[in-house]
Amino acid sequence: MNLKLKNTLAALALVSTALQGHAGTPAASFADEPAVIDFARDLEQRHGFNADTLLSLFAQTRPNAKVLQLIKPPSSPLQRSWERYRPRFLNDRRIDGGVRFWQENEAQLVKASALYGVPPEIIVSIIGVETEYGRNTGGFRVLEALATLAFKYPPRAEFFRTELEQFLLLSRENGLDPLAVKGSFAGAIGIPQFMPGSQRRYAVDFDGDQRVDLGNSVDDAIGSVGRFLEQHGWQAGQAIAVPAATNGTPDQALIQAGIRPSLKAGDLAAHGIRADTDPQGTVALIDLVSPNKETEYWLGFENFYVITRYNRSTFYAMSVFQLGEEIRNRLCAQLPATAENRGRYCRA
Repeated sequence: MNLKLKNTLAALALVSTALQGHAGTPAASFADEPAVIDFARDLEQRHGFNADTLLSLFAQTRPNAKVLQLIKPPSSPLQRSWERYRPRFLNDRRIDGGVRFWQENEAQLVKASALYGVPPEIIVSIIGVETEYGRNTGGFRVLEALATLAFKYPPRAEFFRTELEQFLLLSRENGLDPLAVKGSFAGAIGIPQFMPGSQRRYAVDFDGDQRVDLGNSVDDAIGSVGRFLEQHGWQAGQAIAVPAATNGTPDQALIQAGIRPSLKAGDLAAHGIRADTDPQGTVALIDLVSPNKETEYWLGFENFYVITRYNRSTFYAMSVFQLGEEIRNRLCAQLPATAENRGRYCRA
């Protein structure tokens, strides 16, 4: 274990003890903490909030030990395993759920795809991976989760203070009670699990009711996912990833070049890495490793990288891609084999 990780875990242990208070009493609210008072005064100066009103919200908010338990790295990190990760999302329940979601929301998916250039199956699969089509949107109070991470989790305090600020702005803009909004332990909200900053930047009113509601409007969720990907550089009509064959283990420098495409497919072929793609195409070499198993290698294009802007994990992006393909294939197999259905759902 490196020194940085040891120090982080030690700090979190002290925080966990502090959260218990004395003799097991609940932790005090955030309202009397100097850093929180400074935060409220800063928002008053920069955004016109009333600091006393904000502090009254924080007086009703306490550090959440469960949030800190979930956010911290494991003491013994698990080895990366695509074999273990993939079945969490590539299973019949999520595939069948995706088929139903697509059929129930086809008009809005077609609209979003036409507007943003993102295929329906990618929008569907992101929502399927994130919340299983809106079934699991999180039960943590977002204000409490974000405040806990902003003021009790030093490794990422700056990021979460920014998201807490964004959440308070979002609540004001949309007339939401900050104490009532629920989401993930990290503060992600609604059917597509947008962080507050992403919701303010990318979410759209896709159902035309003059408000953005990612918690209850499937239409808004569909449009917002499409716009998020489009704004991050989605290339309409372009490929996402293709499998690659290798001669033995590739040079690690090619993997370490990163997930943003920067390598020429033709140059990789000279290193014994072959794929069915244009040699002039710019790609990233993606390794899907599993302990005691042969590593899968893929070439990821710009659209694969764009999916990682939603979650910075190659396993996540590949799950989204493959789940989308499975959903599309199952729709193709289940529907009558008309020319219209083949053109809409089936691969050539």
